[in-house]
Amino acid sequence: MIRTERAALAADLAELTDERWATPSLCAGLTVREVLAHLTAGASLNTVRWFAGVIRCRFDFDKQVAVRLAEQLGADPAETLARFRRVVPSTTKPPLPVVAMLGETLVHGEDIRRPLGIRHDYPVGVVTRVAEYYRGSDLVVVAKKRIGGLRLAADDGPFTTGSGPDGVNASPVGWKLFWRPCAEPDW
Repeated sequence: MIRTERAALAADLAELTDERWATPSLCAGLTVREVLAHLTAGASLNTVRWFAGVIRCRFDFDKQVAVRLAEQLGADPAETLARFRRVVPSTTKPPLPVVAMLGETLVHGEDIRRPLGIRHDYPVGVVTRVAEYYRGSDLVVVAKKRIGGLRLAADDGPFTTGSGPDGVNASPVGWKLFWRPCAEPDW
């Protein structure tokens, strides 16, 4: 599934102009091009390289992310996209569960697509699997803490979690909005 979603993202970005690559993403302070380089880095790092980078950055994880992003950015948007295309089939990953990498692909795909006005539909089962992982983990996305005390229920799939006052809509679009604060697009 990760490969399918990476390939779909690469296809969605194939015709972007250089100006559109500079669009701010939903990741604070990063352009859509930089988020794509971050996804490339994640698909390029095995456990040994990841851990060596963490040590080199003195356990500053934000610095590690910035260093690895810079390694994959390339000279221009075409090179950034070419590097991403090369890792589409990759099974290489840092020491994270596969479902966490799938979540990174889905969420960062939306961090890129939404500001560009690109709509992408995801299989409900895939999004449900990622949402179920996120509800019990603060490992990659600080979701468990964020949703504590709220009840979330998908209106288009089987995902439900929590009790208490209703939180945001937990549909495949809604749950992604929950992880990244932004307004609902005008689709």
